[in-house]
Amino acid sequence: MGNEAKETIHFNTPSSIILNYEESPETYPLHWHNAAEFTVALKDGCKYRIGDTLYEIDKGDILLAWPQQIHGTVKIPKSSVLFIQFPSAILENNLDLVSISRFLYEYHHVSASREPALAKFICDKISEIQKIHNSADHFSETRCKLCIGEILLKIGEHVMAENKDITEMEDSARTGWRYIHSACNYIMENVANELTQTQVAEYVGLSTFYFSKLFKQYMHMTFPVYLSGLRVKSATSLLLDKSLTITDCAFMSGFQSTTTFNKVFKDITGYSPREYRKLYR
Repeated sequence: MGNEAKETIHFNTPSSIILNYEESPETYPLHWHNAAEFTVALKDGCKYRIGDTLYEIDKGDILLAWPQQIHGTVKIPKSSVLFIQFPSAILENNLDLVSISRFLYEYHHVSASREPALAKFICDKISEIQKIHNSADHFSETRCKLCIGEILLKIGEHVMAENKDITEMEDSARTGWRYIHSACNYIMENVANELTQTQVAEYVGLSTFYFSKLFKQYMHMTFPVYLSGLRVKSATSLLLDKSLTITDCAFMSGFQSTTTFNKVFKDITGYSPREYRKLYR
């Protein structure tokens, strides 16, 4: 933990979006923040870490660090990256994106060689944001957020297209996905409350047995695992408030015991809640 640093993300008026196209540190220790951070490589040989994975990105590639994910710069050449940071609310205020976050947040490396169209689209949009950001336009923040929305939509479409369970399903099976989409939205809205699989199944109008089977088929995990993951994500946001104890964060995010909370939190993040809090600024 001694070599891991903290980063402060300030969203100053007039914009809640940060664009860094000047000098970036060649190395930066592990840290996290409540903002999403998308990095465009301007040169070859950029090395980053997200979680336990090392990414080597070359010119034209994009690295996606999603909100609350621990990441750091291992080594980059001078003046080799352009990155944008934006508030997690831009994602979280769109329930269709929230419902696919299980897939979205596992996607980190957009390769210019493997996915040229997507990489170019994102690069072009970030360049557009850069121009708007530097302009005197009274509505620059709104225009930048619209561009970010287009980027997120394009990434979401790509991620779901890669999920063959959904893209190759018959019309009848697509109805199943609509049930799961509705369930995910309901779970997100009630994540801090006592919530059972039976309650969610009743909400969408399915039997508990069929809902359980359908949920695992489309989300690639069981309902309890998914719910625990959302509660841990909620807890990480609560950890930002230093007036709250770890116990407060546990119960406010929907866990019924601190023992369960500590175990699940470490299983998912690799850190205890206390260690995780120390990585934030």
